[in-house]
Amino acid sequence: MAIIHRTTLTPTKLELLTPWLPTQPWYLGADREPVLSKAGGFRLDDPQGEVGIEFMVVTDESGDQPVSYHVPLSYRGAALEGAEGALIGTSEHGVLGKRWIYDGTQDPVLVAQLLELLQGRTEPQAQSLTDTPDPSVTVHVGGAAVTTGLVSTTVANGPDGTRLTVAAAASAPDRPSALHVARVLLPAASPADASPANTSGHVTAGWRSPDGGEHRAVFAALGTTGS
Repeated sequence: MAIIHRTTLTPTKLELLTPWLPTQPWYLGADREPVLSKAGGFRLDDPQGEVGIEFMVVTDESGDQPVSYHVPLSYRGAALEGAEGALIGTSEHGVLGKRWIYDGTQDPVLVAQLLELLQGRTEPQAQSLTDTPDPSVTVHVGGAAVTTGLVSTTVANGPDGTRLTVAAAASAPDRPSALHVARVLLPAASPADASPANTSGHVTAGWRSPDGGEHRAVFAALGTTGS
């Protein structure tokens, strides 16, 4: 169970994300510096209690229209070996001390727990409350494409988001799974629009726009590499 501490983080997550976002291929702001605010998200628990896992939504208001981004984050008490390219930055936590903050799509603990969520084997948690499930996050399970025992992942970032090819210990070796993580969040016009085809599971969640509007979209979807 992740414990949410009411304390400071210096620099803040938004301060770390401001220079990081423009370096990503899915960022729509070209050469503009983002003007960011928190807009929503949820958390998952690490069964070992070591890694913080957050699926954060930030809204950038630097352009003509606000754009909301989905940024999975992992928080660690020590550097993750071999993940230097995924490091967003370090920050001093008022209770836990120095924290290493990573792009979670490249953290094996976050990826493993996201796969568990997409297969209905773990429960989404409220973003800012301890031991509190978040019923607003909905998981649609269509089949078990990946079993337990994550072995490896490859990560590809592009303008349409982040695509991970994941292999697991008990998966068919010729049918690895494809995990697509949405980055630019586009509000679904209807519940049907939030149901991607050819997937074995997807998760939808909500966020708030600067004008107070409530929106929902698919945050991540699981399929096979051939789907």
